[in-house]
Amino acid sequence: MLVEPPPSPRYAPARADLPAPPLPEAPPDGYWRRLLPVLAVLAAVTRLPSFRHPVWNPDEGYLAVQARILADGGALYDTVVDRKPPLLPWLYEACFAVFGDESLRPLKVLAVVSQLVTAALLAAAARERWGDRAGRTAGVLYLLVSIGLNPEDAQAATFEIFILPFTAAAVRYAGRRRWTAAGLAVAGAVLVKQTGGAVLVPVLWLLWHSRPRRGQVLRLCAALVLPVAAAALLTDPAGLLFWTVTGSGAYAAFTGSELHVLSRGLANSALLAAACAGLVPPVVRVLRIARTGVTDLWLWLAASAAAVLAGFHFFGHYYLQLLPPLALLATAALQVLPRGRLTSALLASAAACALFLVWGLLAPRPELAHAQRLATEVRHRTGPQERVLLWGMHPETYWLADRAPATRYLTAGLLTNYSGGRDGPRVGEEYAVEGSWRTLTGELRGRLPALIVDDSRGRPYAPEHLPTLRRLLARHYEPLPGDVGGAVLYVRSAGR
Repeated sequence: MLVEPPPSPRYAPARADLPAPPLPEAPPDGYWRRLLPVLAVLAAVTRLPSFRHPVWNPDEGYLAVQARILADGGALYDTVVDRKPPLLPWLYEACFAVFGDESLRPLKVLAVVSQLVTAALLAAAARERWGDRAGRTAGVLYLLVSIGLNPEDAQAATFEIFILPFTAAAVRYAGRRRWTAAGLAVAGAVLVKQTGGAVLVPVLWLLWHSRPRRGQVLRLCAALVLPVAAAALLTDPAGLLFWTVTGSGAYAAFTGSELHVLSRGLANSALLAAACAGLVPPVVRVLRIARTGVTDLWLWLAASAAAVLAGFHFFGHYYLQLLPPLALLATAALQVLPRGRLTSALLASAAACALFLVWGLLAPRPELAHAQRLATEVRHRTGPQERVLLWGMHPETYWLADRAPATRYLTAGLLTNYSGGRDGPRVGEEYAVEGSWRTLTGELRGRLPALIVDDSRGRPYAPEHLPTLRRLLARHYEPLPGDVGGAVLYVRSAGR
């Protein structure tokens, strides 16, 4: 029977369920000079597929179009809207200002950096708890499993990728009782995406168990609240509250397309389980035989799982939040198990990583090919200053075509609730974001778009199911002969 070894000199807490107190800074010993290049190479290799395509999924396209609108003087939650906080649109806007807006490569490089920073923070946390070998294990294991999903989810430079370094920093700083830094890290995660706030659960647990003084609690609260308040003031407080919190009731509802959504959840869970084949067995084995003093990590994993469940959509990229706590839990388990288990875990993770890497490098992207064909046709049919309405779920077409959208709503989803992955009974005008159809008709009445592209291709948000859009097309537009991969193009009727 396996027993838990004596605590490492680096990690000897007074109680089994508490992390170590902050340690004095160790003199430079070459540890990071050796480890960081390894992690950097591994981060770059695992992200190679991200550079293969100009855009990986609609979220990247949405952010790119948002950034262009903001650069042209637009305002978040006003002239362009989304259900996400502002930090990532601002990052895209800043990259476009520096490097130009025709490529997402700078964002893809930043995604590599984000993964490297996350791995380094996990390595630092593991090293402080269990020693040098544990630090190397945590960093490498995390990067090996970091691409263990459909490439459209794992390789895109979108919200979850940029949440991860903030969440890793929050837990590490809380473990060291640096509450201001922990609060700022939680605020950063929340400002990337609302579900980043899940990391507050382990941070609060660590705060409570450290028997904090009043000043420490106030520092954590201030560091968390002030950046969020500043972001609200820099945009529109009421708009930010509505679009990120109160205006998403229909999107978050479970009813509608339950089988479709649950099948997606099971498929993505299976993919992640395959990627983590080297991590899960050690965690399960040690859970049965020993206490490893990682209650905060279990809370982090549980809170991240709740974030995956939030809204009941189960998109693959949601699962990325599970990986940092899972990597640290596996590292903790491997400190208890025989040394051979570490080799097995690394080999299994490397093999799974190789399979997902090949998938990302070779898999076709039919939806991207369709968007590129459609963008070419839109450029041919319109001038650079003319506005276009793309009625579909692929906002990247605006960016690929280099044409401005005719409305603040960049997809049909906000106007029909299809954006939540619903494919049936809860799709339609009545499930739109409150007031959105009134706003849309006002925008279009003031300046009709030169071209409307119906890219619904038989889905529930097709114009025949939407009276307002159907009347607009009948009154002012006529379809062009033929279609583009199922998409129908409408031009202004003669004399109108």
